[in-house]
Amino acid sequence: MKAPADLATIRSMSSRLDKSWLVLASHQTADASRCVDIFSRPNSTFGFEEFRRDPEDMGVWTPVGYYSDREFASEIDAVQAARQSVSWVAQVLDSPR
Repeated sequence: MKAPADLATIRSMSSRLDKSWLVLASHQTADASRCVDIFSRPNSTFGFEEFRRDPEDMGVWTPVGYYSDREFASEIDAVQAARQSVSWVAQVLDSPR
């Protein structure tokens, strides 16, 4: 798994997530046009969301998968679900660092 992004990056990517959720990791494509955030909630569940960033949106991250309402018992479960649900995630997670 890739290391978490720096705090400023995580905050900008997470602006559409509930403010009480803590982003644990943010994985993005090489061209930085898509990302998936893995997060924890105060109720001890985990989740993920897919975002896109387009020039016409002035670089704002926009949720595209609407997966954030799904709940998982662990971070590992959320990552596995993201691998299965978002076509490009496995390639990003499996690429050499």
